[in-house]
Amino acid sequence: MIVVAQLAALAAAAVHLLAFVWETILFRRPSIHRDVFRIPTEDVRPVRMWAFNVGFYNLFLGSGALAGVILWWTGHEAPGRTLVVYTCTFMFLAGIALFASDRMAMSRPRGAGAVGSLCQSVPSLVALVALALA
Repeated sequence: MIVVAQLAALAAAAVHLLAFVWETILFRRPSIHRDVFRIPTEDVRPVRMWAFNVGFYNLFLGSGALAGVILWWTGHEAPGRTLVVYTCTFMFLAGIALFASDRMAMSRPRGAGAVGSLCQSVPSLVALVALALA
């Protein structure tokens, strides 16, 4: 179960690192803001600062999970595992918040954030459950 937890944590990290690239570096591209995030081109300017900041939040979460797994692999089990649990719990809860905001259609049509919510919460939940069962 430990290997499952570590691989799920790495998958969660990859999702968040990819989100960083999309939100912070590539957000102005229509294939990203329109096709991935469902943000119309005319709304890019008003939400650009939000996307930039959220991108860094995702970078920090993804980096934390990655660092936790690396620490764990290099013999620092307690701090590595602690970092994985913390970041995966944070990712899972943030995915729940994204799901709730999607259901309330807070900034986009209802359903536009469902895939993002699943991508954010499922790998981190798998890591947490695998750790609990280990």
